[in-house]
Amino acid sequence: MTEKLTVPPGNKGGTFLDFPLASNLDDLQAHFAILGIPFGMPYDASSMANDQSTAPDIIRQAPTKADIEYTKNHYDWDLGGHLFAGKDIKVVDCGNVCADSSDHNTHYRYAELVARKIFSSGVILISLGGDHGVPIPVMRALEVLGEPITLVHVDAHLDWRHEVNGETEGYSSPIRRASEMPWIKEIVQIGMRGIGSAREREVEDARQYGADLISAYEMHEIGMDAVLERIPNGGPYYLTIDADGIDPTIMPAVMAQTPGGLNWVQTRRLIHGLVRKGRVVGMDLVEIAPKNDVGNTSVIHAERLICNFIGASIRAGHCFE
Repeated sequence: MTEKLTVPPGNKGGTFLDFPLASNLDDLQAHFAILGIPFGMPYDASSMANDQSTAPDIIRQAPTKADIEYTKNHYDWDLGGHLFAGKDIKVVDCGNVCADSSDHNTHYRYAELVARKIFSSGVILISLGGDHGVPIPVMRALEVLGEPITLVHVDAHLDWRHEVNGETEGYSSPIRRASEMPWIKEIVQIGMRGIGSAREREVEDARQYGADLISAYEMHEIGMDAVLERIPNGGPYYLTIDADGIDPTIMPAVMAQTPGGLNWVQTRRLIHGLVRKGRVVGMDLVEIAPKNDVGNTSVIHAERLICNFIGASIRAGHCFE
């Protein structure tokens, strides 16, 4: 019997912006696919099920019906026109990877299998976490593309820990794990600031690998255009965004609020600039903890971020390659 890899979104099953639900991953006909990956690998029993696991469905449910109508059919000043730019674009929602809070290894295995199917179909993947462990199986799946990938990482934290409490695939380790994947080449990390789990040895390991570490303060000083110039040209790229890399004034729903992150204008500029540089095969948005949100500020910015990524990718022509 074939394993069931995904389930429809929760909260009465609403998809992102009411895009059609795609359950047949072996015959995926789309340009973009939304995928929820609720669980990372926990570090202890208290983190087996965390608030971030609810984020994929809450992000989907945040827009009202009126918001959805406007987003899909009205002029978008972020994009300079209609979301789809008058093109015949299909976005699907693949639901959530099957999850069992007592069996995170199987959840990761399913996430990798689903991502491999999506990438193999030539579809641009937009993953919603979950904590920052969930990009690990997605980045493993990038192997199917058969070409070197430049990883662009937005985060307040370095994420180069080998292990925490013996767990090597949790939210402090995704970039360390990525550095071990032969298909991940250049790594550009943007927005680090404050204090996280990194020690001096992890910083040195990242630098020895050749990761370009651009702190939030350097980013603010030199500007996002200069940051974009430091990202190798041509792509393909994979973009992983930890919500705490964005300033808590606009993304308060995180577990580690740290002043000085990317503002909205910088975040939008990064997304639009990156897709103009080359093909972005996928992105993820992780570490949103909905209980910490203030007036839906974080989920509003999450929706805008995803729509900007879709609209900018269409205008760059990459979803037709």
